[in-house]
Amino acid sequence: MKPLFDVVIIGGGPAGIMAGIFAAKNGAKTIILEKMREPLRKLKITGKGRCNITNTANLSKFLEETNNASFIKPTFLHFFNKDTIDFFNQISLETIEERGGRIFPMSNSAVDVANKLVDYARKSGVEFRYNCKVKGFQKEENILTGCEVVPNEIIKGKSFILATGGASYPATGSSGDGYPIARGIGHEVTAIRPALVPLETTGRSAQNLQGLSLINVKVNVWIDGKKVDEEFGEMIFTHFGLSGPIILSLSRRHNEAIQQKKNIVFSIDLKPALDEQKLDNRLQRDLDANGKMKLVNIFRQWLPAKLIPEFISILKIDGERLGNQIKSDERKKIRMLLKDFRFEISALRPFSEAIITSGGVSLNQINANTLSSKIYPNLFFAGEIMDLDANTGGYNLQIAFSTGVVAGEQAAKIALQK
Repeated sequence: MKPLFDVVIIGGGPAGIMAGIFAAKNGAKTIILEKMREPLRKLKITGKGRCNITNTANLSKFLEETNNASFIKPTFLHFFNKDTIDFFNQISLETIEERGGRIFPMSNSAVDVANKLVDYARKSGVEFRYNCKVKGFQKEENILTGCEVVPNEIIKGKSFILATGGASYPATGSSGDGYPIARGIGHEVTAIRPALVPLETTGRSAQNLQGLSLINVKVNVWIDGKKVDEEFGEMIFTHFGLSGPIILSLSRRHNEAIQQKKNIVFSIDLKPALDEQKLDNRLQRDLDANGKMKLVNIFRQWLPAKLIPEFISILKIDGERLGNQIKSDERKKIRMLLKDFRFEISALRPFSEAIITSGGVSLNQINANTLSSKIYPNLFFAGEIMDLDANTGGYNLQIAFSTGVVAGEQAAKIALQK
């Protein structure tokens, strides 16, 4: 009996949908198997519901922001950010560029992005099957022949694409189902960790400052007493610790060290534009100019109001004292805390709060030019299931779209040769 489909795609996320579109456009009879009742559930909540589709950064910047850059480079050379923008414009989704080169839909609606993708996939001839959980593959020697679907069904195909996503936001269907499927046919899976995820801290300072956002601050990362990284931008305090753009970026780069329970401190420089001497001069000037004002009120010139009680508590200085009563050693303590407000990191928040997953199917067993398995020539991978991840700013979705295109085209090519 001949295979029912040319290309069978497991997973209806952005990589899977893109793979389906480009497989169908290349003449392959294509089906997408999605375990949830609808596709693209995670996409609909990305970018706080706005969907940061891609970024206008050049290739060098993309590679800098992505792990395993040498692996993803051939894929980006085939289908990149301009191709993505052109694709969405061609399917009647207008886009707009915002700060940092981020590309969003003009409508500011991630749901619009999802609907356009699904509609276009259907128009291209892609068949969808929902509430369809795949548990593994059937194979004959080194060729896959079918998908084993719960409860007891086999869907036959010529080529297969595994695009089940990572383990972040499991409520959307991205719950790591693809990893045991890949392991079951001999593929290695590197350790997975939450990435672009908020961080838990010790002590009560973050909780006391819950809801406070800071802009234009620098966070220095210290691991086992050595400074290893820094990031400038925006952050926010939460009831459990730290979050916001720069915290998420740093969490991705240091999630392994955090999981290993190393001694990790995030030091916030609240005055990064001023070096120690310039800051000391400013403190002295403000204290002199407001000598008869209470210190708690002078602090309003230096800090957001919500930070002041916490600072005074840490410094153990009486806020009711007057500016002209503050001694040089006390001024030094204020200066040091403004430049080095420390938080000990205790844990990553769970996968349910992570934007992406670090780790995944090992790239050693995947062909970088075709995204085909080195074990099974008719198996391909696309998206977050692979050990590929990147920083915030549209980089991760571009990985999904680009790998989806390459996997879809190559899977169709192999299928139609048979």
